[in-house]
Amino acid sequence: MGGNRINLTELWELYVWGKQTKKELSIRYGVSTSTIKRKLHSLQPISSVLKFPKNGVLLMDATYWGRNWGVLVIMDASTGLILWKRYIIQKERLIDYRQGVDFIELQGYKVNGIVCDGLKGMFQLFAKYKIQMCQFHQVAIIRRYITINPRLEAGKELKAIVKLLVKTDKDSFLGLFNDWLHKWDTFLKERKIDIETGKSRYVHKRLRSACFSIKRNMPYLFVYLEDSTLNMPNTNNKLEGTFTGLKNKLRNHNGLSKENRKRFIDEFFKA
Repeated sequence: MGGNRINLTELWELYVWGKQTKKELSIRYGVSTSTIKRKLHSLQPISSVLKFPKNGVLLMDATYWGRNWGVLVIMDASTGLILWKRYIIQKERLIDYRQGVDFIELQGYKVNGIVCDGLKGMFQLFAKYKIQMCQFHQVAIIRRYITINPRLEAGKELKAIVKLLVKTDKDSFLGLFNDWLHKWDTFLKERKIDIETGKSRYVHKRLRSACFSIKRNMPYLFVYLEDSTLNMPNTNNKLEGTFTGLKNKLRNHNGLSKENRKRFIDEFFKA
């Protein structure tokens, strides 16, 4: 009568971790998809009190679904525990990160360092901490400026240098970058008159922007090498991997409302 008795805990685990769609679950339990949907909606995931580590390095970043909303997450680099999260609309803000770190410190967690994506104002906001710019984010910034396949020879050389960022030390990288700057100094300073405005402007504006991005972030690109006892990573890879896993699982459940998607995300991060 109505199929097999449904164990709600098992149902939730199959839905979140077993990649089972509502249709597949309805066949498994011998009920309609609307029944499965109703059961899932009635389920309230059990809240658990997180035991915070005593200290560590924080990984901070946000991921988005379209342009409308996303989630900002702060993770302990060593354990992979999600210590704080906030759902955000349109874009992340400095105040979100500040409130997250404040909350974590109130739990008795000592922040030994922070790894972040270099959001404007972030380095100044957390100036009292050791702060590492995620090297992969820096590579991505340069890629946006000069594209994946640079047309100019100077761009091709810069791409090759930046590719070494995650594989080398500060002195080696700085030496290569300074040699590149010296070689292309005149080229980077080339200007021309804009016909419409009559004003002079730089010819290779995007290449210059890529160059200044590296200069501006250089003090934060190799902080992880300054104190080996902190075990500070040079990237947010662990957090990015968590985001990838989350999005892969959510793809199995297309069509979730925003509230149900949030419940799914809460359960995923809790685990």
